Amino acid sequence: MWWKILLGLIAGLVIGFFVLLSRVDITLGIVFHSLFGSGGGTPTEETLQSRLQLPQGFTIGLYATDVTSARFIEFSNSGDLIVAQPQASKVSILMRDANGDGAADGQRVLLDNLTRPHSIDFHEDYLYIGESNAIGRVRFDHDKGEVMGDYERIITGLGDEGNHWSKSIRFGPDGLLYLSSGSTCNVCIETDQQRATMTRYNPDGTGEERVATGLRNSVGFDWAPFDGGLYATDNGRDLLGNDYPPCELNRIEMGGFYGWPHVNGFGDSDPDFPDDDRLQNAIPPAHGFRAHNAPLGIRFLTDPALPLDYQGSALVALHGSWNRSSYDGYKVVSLHWNGEGFDEKDFLSGFENKGDIIGRPVDIAEGNDGCVYISDDFSMSIFRVCYGIEQAVSSLSEDLPPGETGLEHLEAQALESLIEKGEQLYQTGGCIICHVAKVDKVPSGMKPLIGISARHNVASLESLFETPTPPMPPVLIENDEDRLALTAYLLSL
Repeated sequence: MWWKILLGLIAGLVIGFFVLLSRVDITLGIVFHSLFGSGGGTPTEETLQSRLQLPQGFTIGLYATDVTSARFIEFSNSGDLIVAQPQASKVSILMRDANGDGAADGQRVLLDNLTRPHSIDFHEDYLYIGESNAIGRVRFDHDKGEVMGDYERIITGLGDEGNHWSKSIRFGPDGLLYLSSGSTCNVCIETDQQRATMTRYNPDGTGEERVATGLRNSVGFDWAPFDGGLYATDNGRDLLGNDYPPCELNRIEMGGFYGWPHVNGFGDSDPDFPDDDRLQNAIPPAHGFRAHNAPLGIRFLTDPALPLDYQGSALVALHGSWNRSSYDGYKVVSLHWNGEGFDEKDFLSGFENKGDIIGRPVDIAEGNDGCVYISDDFSMSIFRVCYGIEQAVSSLSEDLPPGETGLEHLEAQALESLIEKGEQLYQTGGCIICHVAKVDKVPSGMKPLIGISARHNVASLESLFETPTPPMPPVLIENDEDRLALTAYLLSL
């Protein structure tokens, strides 16, 4: 095991060294900036009320908590909320709020043992799931909230190596299945022609047709009610500074090329892969977001009871930066079509405050109650935002038992021994490149490891080791005992 740990440590140091040499305006703090922020656990009612801001007339509540690695969400016809959970290798159902208390009436697993499921959608009587290497489907009973029969992978062999392994799927108004697949890298010439593209298929997975190319990482997409156009978010490349290039919203046209890796933003040639011909042919964005804000899920709102300004507008989840010298993003913004372009406004903000992070929005779904539901993979929560409806921020039962870590069965001496061994692994395993375990002196851009037990347990941490959120690499540990030791140490911080 020791040689793998040493190799990981050396690789991290070499990458950081060469980044410094190649980008004089980049610091180690930017390169190794953590994606997890400095918060942890579900925000308290007091924190939500004091921190989160919404437009006048909107209210916020907690619809569900303890939803591990909550990514893309979608409502069934009966009002159950389906959640894709890649780090947990499963898709879960949050049962509809039948008692009207503003919270899900329970949570259970629909399908597990999946390969990093990131997105879901419904078509006819099937539930479709976007795994990292395949697209599958299973029959779904909307009334009972249950899957029926066997799960079938209808599109296989999708590459999930390298960066941006997630696959996003949605059915379009044309009845076809659209698939977005991110690039394998920050910036490079792809050898896998299916990466950094959008593709569409018949509902049974046949008839593959390339829709668009040059999309570095278009995690979210939706169709606009005002022009029927397909709009996709896209994450701009890294390592060109704090404020460049912008992240993008692109209007997807059949056969269109959207720039990556040769063109950034609104027609700038990339310094690493310049190409004049591609520069001339690249379609510019319909809107630019701030650099490194990581726009993910997008949803055009349809409820006629919303204020006029929000009818037909889009909500976009900005997951937040990891590669800036200061934090940016960490909110939901609204996009309003003005006839020529989009005006951007803050919608749900306050997750970040002076470097203190309490949430990272991922996806947005519109419920049949007219409320908007927002997934958050940092606080493991689903938020419910409503217009003109009073709701308690902490609508979940307050007498729920606190989450256990999975170490409660160990005797004190055994746990102490595990923690001591875990601290040694932490010091030698490459963790110290990005993280610090003490908070009294934190170097700029490094991530203090505090409050981990508030949002993780043994199972979720071990899952995170295997399927981390970029730029964190997989944790190379050969045996279960060492993995448990490192987990115990981190949970003790």
